[in-house]
Amino acid sequence: MSHSIIGRAMDKGILSLNTVSLRAFSQNSYGSVDDYTYGGGAGMLISCEPVWLAYQEALSRIEQSFDEEASGDRREEKKVRVIYTSPGGRAFDEAKAEELSKEEALIILCGHYEGIDQRVLDRIVTDEISIGDYVLTGGELPALVIMDAVSRRIPGVLNNDDSAGTESFENGLLEYPQYTRPYEWRGESVPDILLSGDHAAVEAWRLTESKKRTGKNRPELLEKWFENRGIF
Repeated sequence: MSHSIIGRAMDKGILSLNTVSLRAFSQNSYGSVDDYTYGGGAGMLISCEPVWLAYQEALSRIEQSFDEEASGDRREEKKVRVIYTSPGGRAFDEAKAEELSKEEALIILCGHYEGIDQRVLDRIVTDEISIGDYVLTGGELPALVIMDAVSRRIPGVLNNDDSAGTESFENGLLEYPQYTRPYEWRGESVPDILLSGDHAAVEAWRLTESKKRTGKNRPELLEKWFENRGIF
């Protein structure tokens, strides 16, 4: 998060990031935060108390970052959304990234091992999110994906705010192919329509190419795009 576009946004103060380690709130001398599951089964489960205390620490840091005059009432005014990264969550998409980018602060709880005791999840989690139908060794990579996708939606993060509006999924389709110099490369030329100066024709070409690419790679998205427009 400290590199490239997101890193520059953090340097400018547009974004801020804090990390809280569950192990800092271990309830034993070994520094462990997990235990065996009731009912048997393979793997270990993260216990409630370390997660609860880490959550309280995260809330405290968020409150400190708010204006001093408002910090005292902030918890009562609006609960900070807590995202739990889990393969059992709702599929993450651009619409969710846009929704979360409107929040003043977010807490992301990374799953690990066999997961986290359900009791603490029921108490603090507002959004359970999955980045795909597969299982990873931990929730840190999904957390990075969510942070990156959400961060780029925040005004001022991208140098050209209009660029976010032309990316894949913005209008329900995948993005059209794009080209830059040189005009000819290894026998392949840039489509002449892009050099025509006819903006309406260029936009029509881009829409056609977007539909072609979507139909090839994500046919279910193209079907939904047509349905939303009453075209069957």
